[in-house]
Amino acid sequence: MGPTWTDSHCHLDAAEFDADRADVVQRARAAGVCGLVLPAVAVANFDAVRELAHRYDAAYALGIHPLYVDRAEDADLERLAAALQARRDDPRLVAVGEIGLDHFVQGTDRARQDRFYRAQLQLACDAGLPVILHVRRSADGLLAGLRRCTVPGGIAHAFNGSAVQAAAFVALGFRLGFGGTLSYERALQIRKLARTLPETALVLETDAPDIPPQWLYRSAEARREGQAQGRNEPAELPRIGAVLAALRGWTVDETARITGVNTRAALPRLAALA
Repeated sequence: MGPTWTDSHCHLDAAEFDADRADVVQRARAAGVCGLVLPAVAVANFDAVRELAHRYDAAYALGIHPLYVDRAEDADLERLAAALQARRDDPRLVAVGEIGLDHFVQGTDRARQDRFYRAQLQLACDAGLPVILHVRRSADGLLAGLRRCTVPGGIAHAFNGSAVQAAAFVALGFRLGFGGTLSYERALQIRKLARTLPETALVLETDAPDIPPQWLYRSAEARREGQAQGRNEPAELPRIGAVLAALRGWTVDETARITGVNTRAALPRLAALA
């Protein structure tokens, strides 16, 4: 029997999986990916991630993604609070997420993002749940919010900040998510962080169907010639884990064990589902 893995961030409810979702899960299980965490991005998909988590023996998180707040209603924060209250005894609800800030995409309402972020931190605090954070050129803003509202840790998903920012998240009890970007040799900063951070800080993720690893990537020229961009899926996690193993000098089994322990530490309710 091979190592078992946990994908700490997978959007299994995405439309890209509508045609073959059950097969995607079956391939993941066959590859040894036994844990899946499905974060919501908007009120409209709260029911979907919960239903999929129960159908496929997975876990889920409820939250409003920063790139969805411009189309969200103010009342959606009340709807999130109500959903967290209604599902408070559901062992598969493991976090508030995906929440955060995105300072990469232009034209978004940053003040509204910040208001939703801080409100959702408070909801997580009230619920006693960790958070799954979206971090894109926004680490300092996220840290400022965390210093004002103490939540019980969580995961900084697809981390891409500096070493100083990474250390600040770790000091606040967070683990940092690494995925397909690790496989790109030009991702020097991310690969350096993955190699040098304390081993207790690292968790693995795919962000499927997004952030395809290098072996699935198609260049813009290739896409113009009709080659489809490779769809990421949870079954790719062991190969991503092998990249991390090579960077750290760990065996693949060690990598699966260490990152699994770290994910359960970040999202404690996962332990009861194992």
